[in-house]
Amino acid sequence: MHRRSQAGVSLVELMVGLALGLFIAAAAFAAVIEQWREHRHATLAMRLQQDLRSAADVIARDLRRAGHWAAPAASAPNPYAAFAPQGAASDAASYAYSRDAVENHILDSAEQFGLRLRRGVIELQLGAGAWQALTDANTLVVTELALAPRAQNVSLLEHCPRECAAGASCDVHVGVRSVALRIAARAAEDASLIRRIDTLVRLRNDDIAGACPA
Repeated sequence: MHRRSQAGVSLVELMVGLALGLFIAAAAFAAVIEQWREHRHATLAMRLQQDLRSAADVIARDLRRAGHWAAPAASAPNPYAAFAPQGAASDAASYAYSRDAVENHILDSAEQFGLRLRRGVIELQLGAGAWQALTDANTLVVTELALAPRAQNVSLLEHCPRECAAGASCDVHVGVRSVALRIAARAAEDASLIRRIDTLVRLRNDDIAGACPA
């Protein structure tokens, strides 16, 4: 009676199988890591964009109030009219608006506001000397804050009850003001992730100058 010879797995075959298994496991692990990195990058990008949009919305909402005067007096200039910058773009701004329950026609310290970029953080001034961080440095680092004022005078002479006399110099106009706002930032956890927002903020409190022909 003959016995059948039985052959097992050789050492070479075992090593080859082990190597193939390790290669497949490494490829799968690399794919998981890459997917995790892409998910993290997308999450950071979304959060960065949301934070930038939130900051721009807060800034725009406050800037639209610049120059607000609760009860304008015909015989007095607007005490809240000053706005800076007036010319070239700047990384800071100062403005004012009335917060009086009953208008006192005086620019109080609590009615002075501003914006500035300081150490990668946008700060909002809530009253003279009281600065508060608007952005979180642990989430994003602001690399650019630019506020560029724009002004346009729109004539109102056609709305006057009387026409300007021939040869006379007549002028009545409304000063339409706006600010081009730009914010650029990078993610605090990934310096390669950069986003920017550009928006035009219309200042609602127009300044009327001049008078209709008498």
